[in-house]
Amino acid sequence: MKKIDFPLIADVAFYSVCTFFLSLALLRYSRVALSASLALAALFALAAGGLAFLFLHGKHRRRALKRSEIAQKNALMLHLALERAERVRAALLKALAADGKNAHCEGDALSSDGIAVVPLFTMQPVSADDVARLIREYGKTPFCVACNALSPESEALLSSFGIDAMRGDEIFELFRRTDTAPSPLICGELPRRTIGVRLRRAFSKKNARPFFAGGVFLLAMSLFTLFPVYYIISGAILLATSVAVRLFGTA
Repeated sequence: MKKIDFPLIADVAFYSVCTFFLSLALLRYSRVALSASLALAALFALAAGGLAFLFLHGKHRRRALKRSEIAQKNALMLHLALERAERVRAALLKALAADGKNAHCEGDALSSDGIAVVPLFTMQPVSADDVARLIREYGKTPFCVACNALSPESEALLSSFGIDAMRGDEIFELFRRTDTAPSPLICGELPRRTIGVRLRRAFSKKNARPFFAGGVFLLAMSLFTLFPVYYIISGAILLATSVAVRLFGTA
């Protein structure tokens, strides 16, 4: 089943509604009959919505793909950080071999094209202390660090010693290119926030100020518009919401 792109629908609806009310105000200001103004404003709104869809559809699609790739990469990095060391080495060995590398593993030593590959997947960026420990351990033997991310200090340390690193983006691309990603992933299906959780976050006490500011802005705008009733009603609703959120909202 194809997933509904709610952000795209919201953007198209926003531009359509804005065009409708703006067109209606201009037509009524030009003393066009109410029925004709409504019909023309509806046509303008449909045209604006269609144009917005054409311009925004590709942008939203690229953004959705990017978000999906980031989520997949984060899930893979979390799996590698939580998985046992021997299984991480086996997964990297399979991916490197499928990518055409001369990779083999003897005990705890993984190598690719004669270069030792050291898996160092952690929840935080690899620190300079961890890199210094590896440099002491391997000495002049060339090696490559496979990790999620590096701290700025460890980046500088690796660069000064001419040591390569495979970071999260490169490792994710390796697994995706070779279609060898581990399955199932540890915590690969994290629970999503439910509508109730999202509503509690939206109406938390800290959001009372934005509701209040929006309500005051709409009430102020009612002094300068041709149809103040919409702004007065919307502003009053936002002000009432700000008071209710402040009194009864979650901390």
